[in-house]
Order: sequence, then structure tokens, then C-alpha cells
Amino acid sequence: MPKRGKNYKAITATFDKHELFDVTPAMETVVSTAKAKFDETIEVHVKLGVDGRHADQQVRGAIVLPNGIGKTKKVLVFAKGPKATEAEEAGADYVGAEEMAQKIQKENWFDFDAVIATPDMMGVVGRLGRILGPKGLMPNPKSGTVTMDVTKAIQETKAGKVEYRLDKTNIIHCPIGKASFGPEKLEENFNALLGAIIKAKPAAAKGQYLRSVTLAATMGPGVKVNPVKIG
Repeated sequence: MPKRGKNYKAITATFDKHELFDVTPAMETVVSTAKAKFDETIEVHVKLGVDGRHADQQVRGAIVLPNGIGKTKKVLVFAKGPKATEAEEAGADYVGAEEMAQKIQKENWFDFDAVIATPDMMGVVGRLGRILGPKGLMPNPKSGTVTMDVTKAIQETKAGKVEYRLDKTNIIHCPIGKASFGPEKLEENFNALLGAIIKAKPAAAKGQYLRSVTLAATMGPGVKVNPVKIG
């Protein structure tokens, strides 16, 4: 277990870390914990009552948050011909095909935050699965990143689109903005994300769906949200 500094301990003393907060006071509390010298990211961690090992209990998708996430993403698009031209005109930071795949494989190049691909390029992109997958960068039709409408995909990504998916412990980890947004805008983003996660509930899921919901700033402690009060 990592050793906690004085600042961290002082912050945790300002609230009951076992209390289940309603959303508004939880957001106010987590923003108050962001004491670092940089603009901390606020993340939400949602444990779901599903078993992601089963295909019919997977939870995955994407949503454009109403207030963005406070960061303009660098976008790599795998496309050829007219679609490559369209991607460049839509504001993609990098556009290419096999040469981009080789650059990633041979040079360990990762100067991008999101990957979009046209369906015809998935033969090339598929070979990068072991590299892009663990980093959460693999394009997927469910998240709208495998598409012929590259303009829309690029615009949404630049506007603050976030992907959510289960990890191996059935928890979704997702940023919802910066501490500087303030509690109100962060709460709007939070409600949009949780609404999408609730809507994505698999039919095969049994029992309580939202097991636990926790908010945390980059350097701060977790603030628990009462899952019963969500949705």
C-alpha cells in the first residue's frame, strides 16, 4: 500500500470516506479535494453487478459529454483515398494506412489519444490489437470509432467523447472533466455518463446493477456516491 502524504491525510479528514453522498454534495466534496498545483482530472469509477467474462454481460459504449473533458484529443484515422482526404479536412491530427501501423509497431509511436478507422482498414488495424487493446485505443463499432462517417467521429472525439468499458474486475473507469469545471458542469457530465451506462445494462444482468460509484480527483481520495440515488 502506498504511503500517503500529509496533504492527502488532511483532505481525507475533511469528510467521512465511508459515507454515501448524494450526487451534488459528492461532486462538491471531490472538487474540494483537488488541491494539487495542476488542474486535476475528476474520474468516476463504477462497479457493476455483471460478469464481463460473458459476452452477453459486456458493457461498452461511448458518449459525448455535454461539457467535454477539458482536453482536446489528438486523433489518428486509418483511412485511404477520399475518406483519408475527408479525415484531413475534418481535423484529424494524423491520417494514414499501413505506414501508420508500421510506425506504431516499429517505433512504439503513440502521439495520439484516439483511433478511428473505416471498416475496410480493420484488416490493417486488427494486427495492432495486442498493442492498442490494452491501452484502450482499439477502434470498435460499438463506440463509433469504426465508421464510414469519419467527419462525425472526429468531431465527436474532439468535442469530448469518452469511451466506457468494463475492466477485468467489472469496473468502469472514466474521466468526466477537470476540477476547474466546477461542481455544476461536472455533475452534468456525470449524469450524462451514468445515464448511458444505465441504458447499456445487459438483459442478462441480474440483481443490483450499480454496485458502487466513486468519484476521485487525480491526487485525491475516493468520494462515494449513493448508487440508489442515481438514475
